[in-house]
Amino acid sequence: MTVVALIIIGAAAGFIATRMMQLETDVVTTVVIGIAGALVGGFVLRALLTMMGWLSGFVGAVLGAILLIWLWKTYWPRR
Repeated sequence: MTVVALIIIGAAAGFIATRMMQLETDVVTTVVIGIAGALVGGFVLRALLTMMGWLSGFVGAVLGAILLIWLWKTYWPRR
């Protein structure tokens, strides 16, 4: 997956994940969450769902971003 595709998919996944988890963040944080989620979830789902192609990467990106947001909200110190 090219870097540009990773950023685009990460931005979309981050946007969807932050809205599903009701987290208000700026654009840069949303994209970073999405890219990190794409890396985490994409690798896991690609290993499990190799037949689904790019769709598994997108679903994995959203799920990975949701996981990261949950970890962030659960374990990150409050300000």
